[in-house]
Amino acid sequence: MIGKLKGTIEEIGEDYALVDVHGVCYVAYCSARTLSKLGSVGEACILFIETYVREDQIRLFGFMAVLEREWFNLLQTVQGVGAKVALALLSTLTPSELANAIALQDRMSVSRAPGVGPKVAMRIVTELKNKVPAFAGEATNIGLKQDLGEGVASAPVSDAVSALTNLGYSREQAANAIAAAMKVAGDEADSAKLIRLGLRELSR
Repeated sequence: MIGKLKGTIEEIGEDYALVDVHGVCYVAYCSARTLSKLGSVGEACILFIETYVREDQIRLFGFMAVLEREWFNLLQTVQGVGAKVALALLSTLTPSELANAIALQDRMSVSRAPGVGPKVAMRIVTELKNKVPAFAGEATNIGLKQDLGEGVASAPVSDAVSALTNLGYSREQAANAIAAAMKVAGDEADSAKLIRLGLRELSR
């Protein structure tokens, strides 16, 4: 099985990269995000690979980071999510954004990916919610976000997040800001203080 390719970019297509490794060229299917960061033809590159072996084909999927590959596999544990949809999700959302969307039960963000309808989006945020902490990557304050998503966060926290979203910030931005505010103000802070500190965080 191929786990990593280290070579030179020979060609970049719409959904794949052709990587020359000592004269042997490998086709690796990648997310749009990975392809955009890979570099230009003739440049050196490293791709972490997930190898799929079928009766009639061997297909390689390439990722810039191990975490992205782990999310690729995790997403496919959900019914209705195959390799194509998993790549579409990773093209639309970073691993951190995916973790936040699942923790917040934000189906709308997940359904932005091509091929992800409301039912599949619901299954993704529902079935993966208990697996988010292990796959959070850059995402922070997952516990707080899960409380918000499940409606069990404290009243001051919920009120502060609602206030920031009413001001036009996304739910993810609001949750991140209030989580940062709580580190300063403590768990017993009232909503007014959390809102004030949250706005200060968002203005940075």
